[in-house]
Amino acid sequence: MRLITSVILVVVFGVGSTAVVSSRAAQAGSSTIKWHDALRQKPNWYGSDEAVRIADNVLLYQRNSGGWPKNIEMAPTLTEQQRAETIKAKAEDDSTIDNGATSTQLIYLARVYASKGLARHRKSFLGGVDYLLKAQYDNGGWPQYYPRLTGYYKHITFNDDAMINVMRLLRDVAQKKAVYKFVDEARRARAEIAVAQGIDCLLKTQVVVRGQRTVWCAQHDEVTLAPAPARRFEPVSLSGMESVGIVRFLIEIDHPGAPIVSAIESAVAWFKTAQLNGIRWIEQTDATKSSGFDHVVVDDRTAPPLWARFYEIGSNRPIFSGRDSVIRYNVAEIEDERRNGYRWYTDEPAKLLTRDYPAWLAKIGASKAARN
Repeated sequence: MRLITSVILVVVFGVGSTAVVSSRAAQAGSSTIKWHDALRQKPNWYGSDEAVRIADNVLLYQRNSGGWPKNIEMAPTLTEQQRAETIKAKAEDDSTIDNGATSTQLIYLARVYASKGLARHRKSFLGGVDYLLKAQYDNGGWPQYYPRLTGYYKHITFNDDAMINVMRLLRDVAQKKAVYKFVDEARRARAEIAVAQGIDCLLKTQVVVRGQRTVWCAQHDEVTLAPAPARRFEPVSLSGMESVGIVRFLIEIDHPGAPIVSAIESAVAWFKTAQLNGIRWIEQTDATKSSGFDHVVVDDRTAPPLWARFYEIGSNRPIFSGRDSVIRYNVAEIEDERRNGYRWYTDEPAKLLTRDYPAWLAKIGASKAARN
């Protein structure tokens, strides 16, 4: 879901009124980085005073549930009034894994804790891991929001790699990656079980069409595991975008069993059949549009392959929908606001097919040769 930066005043988790945030004297709103760059810094930066100050901000934004809300710029220095408002919002139920929320905060806290060893950051991290473990369904999936299980928030959510981000984090915890070695054995074991259950959910939700496994919908029903819609312009479909992240996660599994190999091979075969050639998805200036630009599909025989975000299950035709939820087969037929405010095409499967998948084939081939 599209990132919209907003000022939301949120919660303190595990930090009382005596919690200290570095550089209080700094001007409110100032920061050397933006939150979306928090995981892109050099390793030694996470031991800096600025990194600690931002980590303490992250603690302030953590909900009582242990998770975090989304779309908040967490790096700027907060005023005393903003700090007070975060305490008032402490019990909000809007913790989510959407748009990288919760997983990003946990990765960041782990890096800062590994560098500085401050107990408050460890406590916050462990509370976040507990939140993710509690939020998982018995079938292995994760809802988009927890505990706010309403509407499409309760669906198993692959959209924007939500569930895959969680599984990667828990996998790294389970495997005792260096930055997570501080996690206790009990939580590590629970993380390992959660990842195994998550993989089982991935295999069970892969959509079968006329007896053939294909890919995944962006979200699936939390009870039946069937493909499910989300927002009005996000229909039941086969996803040419979210399915890439799922396949990439599966090919990262060491010594995959036959069901995982089959899931990967089937998805790759589907991506090959769903490839769109001879078109480009471009942005062009258009003063008649409220945004001042328009996205259009143009013919170009030299264009690299593209994939639609959504494909109709059964026909494999690209589909598009505006806020009226009417399925259309031409993106030009949906309203300007949705056409220009959503990512309807992607080239990510090309990288999967030409780089990741061949590397995986070579890896499993070498593994088989070593065992023989």
